[in-house]
Amino acid sequence: MKIEQNHIQETNKKDLQSHHDHFDFLVNSLSKKGKDVKNIINKLKDFQVAIPSWALGAGGTRFGRFSFYGEPSNLEQKIKDIGILHALTQTAGAVSLHIPWDVPEDYNAIKDLANGLNIKFDAVNSNTFQDQKGAKESYKYGSLSNTSEAVRQQAIQHNLDVIKIGDKLGSKSLTVWLADGSCFPGQNNFQTALQNTENSLKDIYKGLPNDWSMLIEYKPYEPNFYSTVIQDWGTSFMLANACGDKAYSLVDLGHHLPNSNIEQIVSILMSKGKLGGFHFNDSKYGDDDLTVGSIKPYALFLIFNELVYGMQNNPQNPDLAWMIDASHNVKDPLEDLIQSLEAIQEAYAKALLIDQNELKSAQLANDVVKCQEILQDAFRTDVRPLLEKARLESGGALSPIKAYRSLDVRNGLIKERGKHTVATGL
Repeated sequence: MKIEQNHIQETNKKDLQSHHDHFDFLVNSLSKKGKDVKNIINKLKDFQVAIPSWALGAGGTRFGRFSFYGEPSNLEQKIKDIGILHALTQTAGAVSLHIPWDVPEDYNAIKDLANGLNIKFDAVNSNTFQDQKGAKESYKYGSLSNTSEAVRQQAIQHNLDVIKIGDKLGSKSLTVWLADGSCFPGQNNFQTALQNTENSLKDIYKGLPNDWSMLIEYKPYEPNFYSTVIQDWGTSFMLANACGDKAYSLVDLGHHLPNSNIEQIVSILMSKGKLGGFHFNDSKYGDDDLTVGSIKPYALFLIFNELVYGMQNNPQNPDLAWMIDASHNVKDPLEDLIQSLEAIQEAYAKALLIDQNELKSAQLANDVVKCQEILQDAFRTDVRPLLEKARLESGGALSPIKAYRSLDVRNGLIKERGKHTVATGL
């Protein structure tokens, strides 16, 4: 199923006048405050978020997985689903493949399909947290950190193979997340596990093409609940430094202990030129992988404040790889992703409203009240008309969810694929 431009234009007609009314009112208000509305809209149009290939189907839990009808059963169908998202939102212009779940059978055909939908290939993700069919060694007790050299070499080779796959598609970065750790005290020697991981990552790093980067993700717990080898941003940062200039830390919003100050972590990493990527989701308790902005929208806004500041003031930090990393257990996956994309754009737009010079002056004067007022004035602004304008100028839908439903996309996918297709992934 492909959404054509005339379909979107037709759905936009009924909301066009309302959009113009709200947009004109907001522009008038922001212009009086000296905001460059056109610049903000252009930045929103340029901001693209990668969709992970495994996220187009229903997510799983430890207790079961309840599939959605019409799920994509192969990589081609997944990319077509991302094409639907991008047509509606104009901000999902990239796919992040997870290997070995989504290895292309015909690279040229996959590239042609993605190009036709204006979709690029973002970071490729390796998988050493599951035993793969036909593998000689098991990752039950770890992969890159394993006490067995044979297991470590298998995990290293898998990552090198993933790099080769990504290179054929035009990707420029590898994301490494490890489930390595221990469930019980005394199970692992912490120093040995960390040193093995560092050595393994260095071997993978040597296999990077010159124009590639390696993104090292961290997580405090799960699936192991006593220790995790790369448990926090400091360990990730240390390992990235040990590997070299092309290695960076990757921040996943759900990979932190409760009440962690993620915005401070983001700021520190950017100041050191070592923030390479970002995985968006939301959580109430831990790594819940909920829809972005559904639980803590103000926290997301504060994080974007630091991201915007860093993008403006830290030229030593590379352009960031953005990706949604959520699990759609009870929602239509495409609707969930649309909501996440909207929340990301909204937080970004609000952060762009902040006058960083005014905020800096208030900070230097220790005017704490003024600092809070500046942030909350931006956060309380309804920026949705700006998002609508950015989508409209790019050929997207004023209201992607409304368009998705009025075009009856899910039923269209069910007619094409049936009710019993199952997407690869968790």
